[in-house]
Amino acid sequence: MSIAPPPDHGTPPDPAHPRNAFDRFFLISARGSTLSRELRGGFATFFTMAYIVVLNPLILGSGKDGDGRSLAIPALAAATALVAGLMTILMGVVARFPIALAAGLGVNALVAYEIAPQMTWADAMGLVVIEGVLIGILVLTGLRTAVFRSVPTQLKTAIGVGIGLFLTIIGLVDAGFVRRVPDAANSTVPVGLGINGKIVSWPMLVFVVGLLITLVLVVRRVRGAILIGILASTVLAIVVEAIANVGPSFVDGKPNPKGWALNVPELPKQIVDLPDLSLLGQFNVLNSWSRVGWLVPLMFIFTLLITDFFDTMGTMVAIGQEGDMLDETGTPPKAKEILLVDSIAAAAGGAASVSSNTSYIESAAGVAEGARTGVANLVTGGLFLLAMFLAPLSLIVPFEAASTALVVVGFLMMTAVRTIDWTDYEIAIPAFLTIALMPFTYSISNGIGAGVISFVLLKVAKGKAREVHPLLYGVAVLFIVYFLRGPVESVLL
Repeated sequence: MSIAPPPDHGTPPDPAHPRNAFDRFFLISARGSTLSRELRGGFATFFTMAYIVVLNPLILGSGKDGDGRSLAIPALAAATALVAGLMTILMGVVARFPIALAAGLGVNALVAYEIAPQMTWADAMGLVVIEGVLIGILVLTGLRTAVFRSVPTQLKTAIGVGIGLFLTIIGLVDAGFVRRVPDAANSTVPVGLGINGKIVSWPMLVFVVGLLITLVLVVRRVRGAILIGILASTVLAIVVEAIANVGPSFVDGKPNPKGWALNVPELPKQIVDLPDLSLLGQFNVLNSWSRVGWLVPLMFIFTLLITDFFDTMGTMVAIGQEGDMLDETGTPPKAKEILLVDSIAAAAGGAASVSSNTSYIESAAGVAEGARTGVANLVTGGLFLLAMFLAPLSLIVPFEAASTALVVVGFLMMTAVRTIDWTDYEIAIPAFLTIALMPFTYSISNGIGAGVISFVLLKVAKGKAREVHPLLYGVAVLFIVYFLRGPVESVLL
């Protein structure tokens, strides 16, 4: 059962009679979708994740490699949009599943602030390429798919619910509604509402109004509710900026807590610009091994591998769950193809110097709008390619407008929690840890790791070791190593 509230879309298409070859190839009617829903879904996904064209260059561009060099932000922006567009389209054509891809947050910070400073940018991106190739090998050998299928169905459900809460906290933080800013008493509360527990800025108010508009539209089951909410919030933000002149969150290098989180919603003076693609192919696969030894690259590759491996697993479960596209084992259609394209995207991101590209959970916004096939990917990917040339136009939507979609989608994904058997502690405790740790540690992988380790431990403690899939023992061991990599590195390095 889909967790999204069923909007009134009129007469559903007949899955037994596809309209044409395009419909037949992309399974539009077969999955109960329509072209208009796919178009809306593609636009919603793009607007929800378009921020990466700005944020990824800011993260990578702020770091320096071992030689003190930085990557040019305009070139990073163009390459980020290019790879996101191509990989999203590839996912749509090969897997025909509505998951968009772009440079992975978290991984890009790891590359910028931990890996690159110990070598050159080309060496660091070379490690990303190696990681993508290794994941591809795991997919082709069937190991990655086998690991996915070894996870119990209710734990997969918990992964989707946890990601929903993760999306919610991302949306609230990106909008500035939840902040890690000390209050007037300089307390140690990790997060709080706005500034000193108050809504004190115009951007925060835009977010609140936009969220309320979107929720009303969702409750009334208006077609395109999430997309309309993003666009309405953006228009409101443009009007507010024109009148109040709020400005960015940083002015002359100093923080402006009342400013817009990332994009300042202003009508651009220039709409079209030629992309700088000079970073394509600037990677080196082997040089880092001779520069820093074998252990450092191996630990970095292992960290990247674990993060990409399980983040994507969680994302495709969550997307499939939202669109009611999972089979009885909790597996989405064409799981192998999804994982293969994701591994290609990881390597492509490294080859283009924009860090590993991965599946984006923000795709859930498109699924909530009705996307069920790869047609939505053609739309989202095409918009990313256009963003290379229309970068100024793509920067109009502020975080405060896009974040409304993340919170609403988080709610929709949360509703699946009812299918978990909370009376069976052997699954309820791992499910709880999975759900809780994703938002609280800001990591999908951490939540999955805690769930897998606790599931295996509790089954063994109850004398039910044979009920655990053999592969899951190996996964639990890998996660233990992953969580303990700090002490391991301190001993070995």
